[in-house]
Amino acid sequence: MGENCCNCLQVGQTVPNFEMETYEPTDYGFGRISLEKLRKEGKWTILFFYPADFTFVCSTELGDLADEYENIKAAGGEVVTVSTDTVYTHLAWKREEKFLQNAKYPMAADPTGTVAKLFGVYDHGTGLALRGTFLISPEGRLVASEVNFYNVGRNAKELLRKLKASVYVAAHPAEACPARWEAGAKTLTPGADLVGKVYDALK
Repeated sequence: MGENCCNCLQVGQTVPNFEMETYEPTDYGFGRISLEKLRKEGKWTILFFYPADFTFVCSTELGDLADEYENIKAAGGEVVTVSTDTVYTHLAWKREEKFLQNAKYPMAADPTGTVAKLFGVYDHGTGLALRGTFLISPEGRLVASEVNFYNVGRNAKELLRKLKASVYVAAHPAEACPARWEAGAKTLTPGADLVGKVYDALK
């Protein structure tokens, strides 16, 4: 795994365009999605890589993601789930697995692992993707990344929190969001007056 990682994207870098075939649960059909299209729509793109359809932790993760999807869209984001399965397997999994019954996000197929390799989550030993989550700004910059091994699931509420924080600091570049920041909470404005006084500034 990671034999091409010297070429992997790093936070802060511009993400090159990519395109994948998708299963679209909202109309029960197939389509294509590209970063270029999402950027033109002004979306914050969330790529949500997972190992495989018809597996165990993945089912709970995609169900959790479905529960927060409308909130993510309201915050300006678009979720694209990605595995190395085909769109036909995505269709069958969505049809059979009750955890996915409310899923409405595009489910992308990356059977050759091309996009997974770009983000450094392709496992060459298994042909699967690790649990990688990547947040891309509307300008195409990678602003957040998280990678878990196969046996640890993620939290969609925390993903939503990171999205909202990223949207906020993009609009307020002089400010920074502290730990556990939620919309409406105090932020930090770095400067000489704040050195050694962060606790006081947040109280």
